[in-house]
Amino acid sequence: MSAQPTMAALRGFHCEHTPSKSRILALVHHREGPASLQAVLTCRHPELAQQAVGILQQAIGSSADAWKPEPLEKLCAQLPDAPASSLRSAARHALAGVWPMPPGSLLKWEQIAYVVDDDSDEDDAVPRAVRTPNDARLADLAGPVIRVEVLREFHVHDQQAVLKAARSAGWEPQPNDDLEGDDPQDVVGAVMWLGESDSEIDGADTITDTSQGLRLRTEKGHEVADWSEEAVVADFGAGLRYTAAVRRGEPATPSIRKKSPDFAALFATEAPHCDDPECEDEQCQWQLTPRTADVLYTELCVLADQAYDDSGELGDRPVVPDEQDGHWGVFSYLPKLTFAADLQWRRRFARAADDLASDLGRGQWPEPTCTAEELALHLAIRDAGDREVEGDAAGDHGRLPTHRDDYDFGMCSEVFFQDTDVLMLYNARFDGIEDPDGETNQHMGIGDLRAAAWFEPFLNVEARDPHRGFRR
Repeated sequence: MSAQPTMAALRGFHCEHTPSKSRILALVHHREGPASLQAVLTCRHPELAQQAVGILQQAIGSSADAWKPEPLEKLCAQLPDAPASSLRSAARHALAGVWPMPPGSLLKWEQIAYVVDDDSDEDDAVPRAVRTPNDARLADLAGPVIRVEVLREFHVHDQQAVLKAARSAGWEPQPNDDLEGDDPQDVVGAVMWLGESDSEIDGADTITDTSQGLRLRTEKGHEVADWSEEAVVADFGAGLRYTAAVRRGEPATPSIRKKSPDFAALFATEAPHCDDPECEDEQCQWQLTPRTADVLYTELCVLADQAYDDSGELGDRPVVPDEQDGHWGVFSYLPKLTFAADLQWRRRFARAADDLASDLGRGQWPEPTCTAEELALHLAIRDAGDREVEGDAAGDHGRLPTHRDDYDFGMCSEVFFQDTDVLMLYNARFDGIEDPDGETNQHMGIGDLRAAAWFEPFLNVEARDPHRGFRR
């Protein structure tokens, strides 16, 4: 019995033109490895290839009921039998939003963890990205392991304010059976939750905030916390000591690090062989470079921080551009149908930007899984394109390798999205387009763009963990 094909998420179709032929390629994504381009068909006429891409792009954003097959059949009549058959098959996959991949054809990150030069032995492989097993012990890890020990002490002067702030940030108290007798409301848990960020805690004052680092060494008897037989004990001098209990398997609230990830390793690029934009060599194709990823990551983190700040100050009040023009930096730039959103909606939008930054922090392309993430990524790309990148030459960003594809945010807009339907919400001509029951919406196969549906996961991508919490 033959193995069933793997279904990858379909992101779009693109043309590649040469003097002798034109090829249509499908861009497919999957979470366990890099995106890839898959051949669809080849034809001799570039104008027919462009028409085919336009039809296939429409099919991606359409439903089967709204799909009009007449343009497809008209085009197929102008093609030889083989490419016409391939085009019809591609349209069916585009309507489903997925692309079938033969078993074993999708690369996973662990399969490209090493780069081997064609002229070298396999033993000379150079590590490209080191993946850390979850159950690794210190002796199993090739690189240095650094333990950062943090001590933070808070004086809680208003318990109810702390509890309210923690609940607003997505925290839920432990069951009463798990609580100490002197902490029936789980104030300790609330402070731990809020203390994961560097922001001030409502209802509490910071007394101590210090940290220290230690390189773990096997010859000194060190071990990573998950395999340590004793709880990790930190000594901060002056008699201050604390014990960090190890909790296994508990979900942690995601937090964007102050220092950017190592994008040089996460998005290692191949040097192009030439500067010809029509070159067919795989090493000359567009790449998401370390510098581009770093700028996008920064813009997404800034967007999330601004959205958290503005949502906390704005609360449930509506945005009124005529009175607060520019004051609510993030939310005044969203489509007007979001102006009446509440605090929780705005916090979820902030988390959408964090989720996309986390994609980049894991070495993956930012993959919008819902409408909110799509618009957050559009805003980040817009802001990234407006940056004066020459000013980034110093510091960590300036030490990242350069590449001819650096800061090509136009290409980012082309390849990161399934469609750009959400941008129609900015056009007054399309007022009402968000309603899935509207005639125009149904004719174009757009779907539900009302604010309440912005966080509904797309059906053709893997949804985020619904229990992931909020960074702030």
